[in-house]
Amino acid sequence: MGRFVNPDNSAFQVALNAEIYLDKTGLIAYANRVLDTPDAYICNSRPRRFGKSYAANMLAAYYSRGTDSEKMFADLDIGKTPLFRTHLNRYDVIHIDVQWFRSYADGNIVSVITESVMEELRDIYPDILPSEVASLPDALSRVREKTGRKFVIIIDEWHRLIQKSRTNISASCAVSLRESSRQSILRLPI
Repeated sequence: MGRFVNPDNSAFQVALNAEIYLDKTGLIAYANRVLDTPDAYICNSRPRRFGKSYAANMLAAYYSRGTDSEKMFADLDIGKTPLFRTHLNRYDVIHIDVQWFRSYADGNIVSVITESVMEELRDIYPDILPSEVASLPDALSRVREKTGRKFVIIIDEWHRLIQKSRTNISASCAVSLRESSRQSILRLPI
């Protein structure tokens, strides 16, 4: 389990520990239904303070093979669905919080994200990803080809890549990041 690849479920556990918790696992049920379909590209776009990061953490906790979340989800709405265990903790998850990277990147955020994710992927798949593999699309394609494993990519605060801001992040950064994730089965920009 890593910071960006196959994260644990601790961030979602914080939400479950809250005094008031609203079960929004219906989003997982929907995502499970559209996996491996053209509808698997999901954009959860809501106003500020409406739970986008919460949803991203929930999805990462559910799909990530880096943790065991069965007890966490069993009593929630998703636990009552027929596909509950089919997809639970079965995927390599890449969970990116663009705002977190923005605070560390001096220039091109996409390059920093790519380098950070590639470092973790190389730790997980050292025999598949030698150091000369530098692009995320190539890495994801190689892992898929050798292992058959599919990726779920969750991008939180994705709008930070394209909004005109103090750091002059251009729309080309967003296009570059989107191109980096072509080999995933499910892209969930939250």
